[in-house]
Amino acid sequence: MRMGWWKNKREVRLLVHLLFPLCLHWIGEEMTHSVLVDVTTNALCPGTSTCPQAIYLNGLQQTTVGIFKMVVLPVLGQLSDDYGRKPLLLFTISTTIFPFALIAINKSKGFVYAYYVLRTISLIFTQGSIYCITAAYVADVVDDNKKAAGFSWMMGFFSISHVLGNVLARFLPGTYIFQVSVVLLIFSPVYMTLYLSETVTPAPKLDQHLPYFKKALKIVEEQYNSMRYAANVVISSPTLKYISLALFFYELGMSGVNSTLLYYLKAAFGFDKNQFSEILMVVGIGQIISQLLVLPLITPSVGEKLILCAAFLSSALYALLYGLAWAPWVPYFTASLGVVNVVVKPSSFALISKASSSTDQGKAQGFVLAVQSIALLLSPLAMTPLTNLFLSKNAPFDCKGFSFVCASFSVATSLCFAWMLKPNASKTPSEVDAENAEAPLILASDASDPQRLRV
Repeated sequence: MRMGWWKNKREVRLLVHLLFPLCLHWIGEEMTHSVLVDVTTNALCPGTSTCPQAIYLNGLQQTTVGIFKMVVLPVLGQLSDDYGRKPLLLFTISTTIFPFALIAINKSKGFVYAYYVLRTISLIFTQGSIYCITAAYVADVVDDNKKAAGFSWMMGFFSISHVLGNVLARFLPGTYIFQVSVVLLIFSPVYMTLYLSETVTPAPKLDQHLPYFKKALKIVEEQYNSMRYAANVVISSPTLKYISLALFFYELGMSGVNSTLLYYLKAAFGFDKNQFSEILMVVGIGQIISQLLVLPLITPSVGEKLILCAAFLSSALYALLYGLAWAPWVPYFTASLGVVNVVVKPSSFALISKASSSTDQGKAQGFVLAVQSIALLLSPLAMTPLTNLFLSKNAPFDCKGFSFVCASFSVATSLCFAWMLKPNASKTPSEVDAENAEAPLILASDASDPQRLRV
């Protein structure tokens, strides 16, 4: 990465205080993933390696989250533009503490069901929204020519957290994993409260003395107008429109793969916590290399569009190989494709950010993520019963990973839309002014205005 990145100490300080607590939060979440498969299977289907109840519960959770995220994500993105990134980040990451605290207390069947209820509520507010608000924060802090590198570093730190979380899961005894996770999840919002600076100056409100009922109605009306405006911003921009479609089909396939993968590997190859952790570590190490070393170096040369297309192609192959896995070593090899797959998020964040005005960062990111949540809603409706069918003795033919093969075709469709992107097409000044004139509650100051940063 160019040394100029490090010359601005203000940028570095703001990003450190953002990414350090998020890393701890991601470590606390990641270290539980490989263990949860064994915990839920032992609680709901004791003595078996295949647990249809757990797979259906995961599908139900994913569908419920997808329904509510379609509304919640754009609202959270808009609220972060209006009221600041810090309070929204504090709220979202704090909701993760409670479900894991339940499992830390007890791993019985009743507590596992309670965990699923609280975790579903938590995911409605956290899945996608943390990336959305964090991406908007990074966009506030760094210049346009550094945004791709900034998003790459953001996702790179996520990948480091991914590896560290799985290292802890691999070597810590299972009885201590959830206790350590809860400690990290509590520490993160505490650190943010003390050290994270706000990058948005809330717009002055002229309705502070309105009666509460009228104020509530006004807030609902403002949220509706803002969401409608965000939809207009995305639809009127060819780049945002095509990337929304591409990410929809990508999420439709990959969310189904990610939600059932560990249960599939346990049923097909008898994998346990240790094998899960090793596979996830392979993925994480590849992600670190890609995001912190490869992506910042090649982005200026080839551009975000080609990187995104390569990531979609690799993801389609990733799902296909898992579906056709014929030996226990194949999942380990397939996991290495994560070195390319992981650049979907930073490259798409950069494309969305460049196609949006400085006052619409949160709205645009939130609306595109809401489109993805529609796919998150639809995916389990096909993947969950299909996965259970081919893992059972009643499968029509012998291909336990057939649902993953189907998912690979959905991901391949996203490649077609990504190829149609024209990221260099820019709006004329008159178009930008016309759109900004319609925006409700947008900030008058630009992201580069020093008054917008509270350092």
